[in-house]
Amino acid sequence: MQITLELPDDIARQIGEGQDLSRAALEALVAESCREHRLSDHQAAQILGLSRYELDGFLKARGVFLDYSIDDFKRECEEGEQLWEKRKAELATGGEPKK
Repeated sequence: MQITLELPDDIARQIGEGQDLSRAALEALVAESCREHRLSDHQAAQILGLSRYELDGFLKARGVFLDYSIDDFKRECEEGEQLWEKRKAELATGGEPKK
């Protein structure tokens, strides 16, 4: 989809000084869509042509941070520990993962 914006020339010069206004508008739309959870990180990176790592920096620079709580961290640690225990048991019995 292509979107066209019309701005008075003096305002376009004022806000677009030193940058590509089309890219700036796209970046602002993506950042706000991520902030409001309307785009996934994968979708945002794809739209902007960025790697996941680059997207993280892009979003942080615009004040968009992951919603990641201490409870999320604890849950992931517990899940990781369970997976590690399962893998250790697999290794002890021959090393092949159970399917």
